[in-house]
Amino acid sequence: MAPQIDPNPGEKLILEEDCSEGKLGNGILSLTNQRIIFEKTEGNLTTLNKKMGNVLLNSSLDKIGKVNSEGFILTKVVVEISDSKYKFSVFNTGKWAKEIENQKRLFKKD
Repeated sequence: MAPQIDPNPGEKLILEEDCSEGKLGNGILSLTNQRIIFEKTEGNLTTLNKKMGNVLLNSSLDKIGKVNSEGFILTKVVVEISDSKYKFSVFNTGKWAKEIENQKRLFKKD
């Protein structure tokens, strides 16, 4: 499920996962070679239907400060953007943290 917002020229999807974030709720976290995007989802358990909601986070990679994974059993990837800290519950936090850092580095070279 690709992000519902239009891609920039040359933008490629790197990682995408259904997850939750403490303040933002449930949604789809997408990492491209240019941005990190979180789109809220609203699901219906009776029909197992999920629809996309609003884009709650859409930030270029150069705005991302510190990235790390935290926790032992309930792990989260923590992304700092400006004065905000986002804690995403993704399946493989180490993979996400490493790939965000990698894409940030590549983005700065361009």
